[in-house]
Amino acid sequence: GKLVARYHKYNLFRRETQFNYPKEPEAVTFETPFGKFGIFTCFDILFHEPAVVLVSELQVDTVLFPTAWMNVLPFLTAIEFHSAWAMGMGVNLLSANTHDISLAMTGELHLGKGKLSSDYWIQKQAEIGTEEGRLLLAELSARPRLSPTYPPAVNWSSYATSIKRFPGGKDTFLGAVRRDIFTFSELRHKTGNYTVCQGDLCCHLIYRMSNKSKDEVYVLGAFDGLHGSLIKYHWQICTLLKCKSTDLNTCGQPVEMAQTKFEMFSLSGTFGTKYVFPEVLYSGVQLAPGEFEVLRDGRLKSKHGTSKPLITATLFGRLYEKD
Repeated sequence: GKLVARYHKYNLFRRETQFNYPKEPEAVTFETPFGKFGIFTCFDILFHEPAVVLVSELQVDTVLFPTAWMNVLPFLTAIEFHSAWAMGMGVNLLSANTHDISLAMTGELHLGKGKLSSDYWIQKQAEIGTEEGRLLLAELSARPRLSPTYPPAVNWSSYATSIKRFPGGKDTFLGAVRRDIFTFSELRHKTGNYTVCQGDLCCHLIYRMSNKSKDEVYVLGAFDGLHGSLIKYHWQICTLLKCKSTDLNTCGQPVEMAQTKFEMFSLSGTFGTKYVFPEVLYSGVQLAPGEFEVLRDGRLKSKHGTSKPLITATLFGRLYEKD
């Protein structure tokens, strides 16, 4: 089903009747000489069943993920969220997306190695505005959990709950990311420490820009609540985000290009879940392989300065039990 509309298990949207589907959804796995595989489709990736069940309970090494994914900035473009989910879950994700630019579907393939430093990411994204594609080949770990470089478990709230709130972030305002109302604070200076809170979530940011442009505005944002209309699913999000213009009313609207690079950033949050997906997106809607890491205490940090201008750095949390 398409990301924006359908999930057959809940029977709330019209069915995609051109496809066969089981009366009762089931988790599908199969064993191979090169690891254990699982399968789920498109919208499934946003939910506990079957996506998380395949990894945490059935212990698959690699997920095969066919999808017709419509890119939705700032947090749900295909390359952005799919790579973040694979890193957060610590498995390989082979994502095969439909390529139809008229529907904002840009075909791509991701191979992850379950390494939170993102060193082993390969990204292929079809050029925006073209129908062309190409084949990429890569070698990856068949059983990432057995790899000596497999990362230890992350306590996503460890750092954020151990520090006091930073003084920056007192001047907050509300802004909409699609229909979700975020609490934002403008990053007014070239360098700073900010804290923004909403509900049970407090987001902490330490940052240093390479240059502070008068033509660009960045904010720290927090969201803790239900997303969606008929199907409501609980998100906790901490985000360093570029606004569409210097008008603060545009903060949260889709942005594809930026000019500001960061010498460093460190983002963390008091998440109430162990399911958090780290996203970093550069200008031109590009990934940042090898340029950021997640520490065991839950901090999303740049390794060095960003090589390209930043659109967003985000920690995307899911509280499945509150859906």
